[in-house]
Amino acid sequence: MPNNKNNKKYIELIWAEKYKDFVRPEKKTEMERIALPFQSTETINEPRIKEYEASLGKMFSPKAKYPENYPLDWKNKLIWGDNKIVMESLLRGDKSSGIPSLAGKINLIYIDPPFFTGSDFSVRAKVGNEEIEKEPSVIEQRAYIDTWSQGIASYLKYIQERLVLMRELLADNGSIYVHLDWHVGHYIKVLMDEIFGYDNFKNEIIWKYFGPTSTEKNFPRKHDLIYFYTKSENYYFDESATLIEYDTKAFKRYDKIDSEGRRYKIYYDKDRNQRKAYLKEGKPTEVFNIPFVQGIASERLDFVTQKPEDLVKKFIIASSKVGDVVADFFCGSGTTGAVAEKLGRRWVMTDLSKFSIQVTRKRLLDIHHSKDLLDEKKKEYGNPARPFEILNIGNYSIGEWNGREDEFVKFILQLYQAKPLTGFNYIHGEKEKRAVHVGSLSAPVTLEEIKTVIDECNNNNFKTLDVLGLEWGYGVNELAKALAKNQKVDLRLIQIPSYNELSAALVGFDLNLFKIPDEIVEEKISKNIKFIELPYLEVETKIKGKNVELKIADFQLPPTAELAEISEKIKDSIDLIDYWAVDWNYRGDTFHNQWQDYRTKKEPRVDKKANYNYAKSGEYQIMVKVIDVFGGDVSKVIKVKTR
Repeated sequence: MPNNKNNKKYIELIWAEKYKDFVRPEKKTEMERIALPFQSTETINEPRIKEYEASLGKMFSPKAKYPENYPLDWKNKLIWGDNKIVMESLLRGDKSSGIPSLAGKINLIYIDPPFFTGSDFSVRAKVGNEEIEKEPSVIEQRAYIDTWSQGIASYLKYIQERLVLMRELLADNGSIYVHLDWHVGHYIKVLMDEIFGYDNFKNEIIWKYFGPTSTEKNFPRKHDLIYFYTKSENYYFDESATLIEYDTKAFKRYDKIDSEGRRYKIYYDKDRNQRKAYLKEGKPTEVFNIPFVQGIASERLDFVTQKPEDLVKKFIIASSKVGDVVADFFCGSGTTGAVAEKLGRRWVMTDLSKFSIQVTRKRLLDIHHSKDLLDEKKKEYGNPARPFEILNIGNYSIGEWNGREDEFVKFILQLYQAKPLTGFNYIHGEKEKRAVHVGSLSAPVTLEEIKTVIDECNNNNFKTLDVLGLEWGYGVNELAKALAKNQKVDLRLIQIPSYNELSAALVGFDLNLFKIPDEIVEEKISKNIKFIELPYLEVETKIKGKNVELKIADFQLPPTAELAEISEKIKDSIDLIDYWAVDWNYRGDTFHNQWQDYRTKKEPRVDKKANYNYAKSGEYQIMVKVIDVFGGDVSKVIKVKTR
């Protein structure tokens, strides 16, 4: 950023807490910077295409295409987490995950951040033949309902910190497009002048759309603003993206056609000499009339903030080349990544909403069925997505909790609103007369651990027990439930919220997750955090020689208000599954997605069965991952022996 100390023309937007001394704004409040390692949770090398599975179809199944300038060793990245921490981590890089630093490496950033509107963004989910309203999780509330505790000042601080990091990630020839509306566009324009430099502002682009609106006391509000900035004067731009089709009046004026099919008109210069003027490929404009994605369109994903692919296509073509890296740090329904994929660009996307990550994952897996963006004559794009991986930012076991087990247990009990207990070896607290045990920071909760806690419960007249865990050992869910039933203890296995869910609860509070005062935990965070009981997943296996067949025999979700609406109408538990995938040779690290099935508009129910032929006889570990219609997930590891 330029030094503006002696620049008398310099203008800056100031709010409380931007400077250490608000009265004498000389030294800015330093931005707290936390970078965490990435955890690769899923790798998808080759999406399944159902149409080509029958008989010899796999031989003709389309393969991902690589443009000439596309590095073959690159994997696109879909990251779940707080985008501030994600960007810090991308700047630093993570050798353990094989992710190099992306500082100065991203060619184009497009973001569509929350608009500070106060809108309600609940989601409609279809289960079987019933449609229900899914209440937003704390993450979705923070990401999409635009709630900031200190009003617009905290919103500006939130956006400013992220724009600073985006500038650091941008290549010197890079560009950024920030999509806003009339609520905060004027504030963000001044903020971007400060961060990127007034001279690097290139355009205010208008997206004009139609729909019902009130005009009783104001003009229609039917357009959004997109601010286009560059990092320097040495930026890439393809002017073809500015062109739109001419209207009929232009064709009437350019009424002649030459031997090559080009339209032109005859005009006379000042000396009365006859001249030809050819019609250009299109009409340059910064105002784009592009309709919202309609409900009946195949592109429509029932995601309230979804933007049209034709709009995002303009920015990606304008400011990136084939093989360049495009990023979206508020990815929503994944439009940026889908368009980048189809236009031969690499991409990085992140979002704080699990629902967003799931919508985007399915969109990419099904991209071969979507519309082609370069050839209108083609019915579908037709190509599968190139390899991509799904990453989380590091969990509690990494970072400042490390080696502080007692403090971690105290913190989790506080979040769970349980009363701490002393005098026990394994019972850490009590909630509503239920004993509470908090699992380890550094290891999965094991069956032996649960057995020990159950024994302590029986010895101390506790007949109900909640075990809270970050990770769960092999087969714990079913085996522990059976053990507890035999010991006459009512057992619930509860998932501790992830780092992402906790950090989402802090958006707008300007607090570090690792330094939270007790009163903030009790007053502001606990009520927003949900501890969810583990779903029940039963998978049957059938082995015939080297062939293994998996079948989802049962899938049960813990009781919730959302589920209660339709519980009597659910005829088959398979209706609760939005997506499931299989790693046929799971080695205990990253989940390699080798088979998947998911709900679509055309096929609203997943297949119950999956088959695989192993090349060699032997013992294998299989991991099954299931994501339900509400965005929750559960995994199960199965051991098989083929002959």
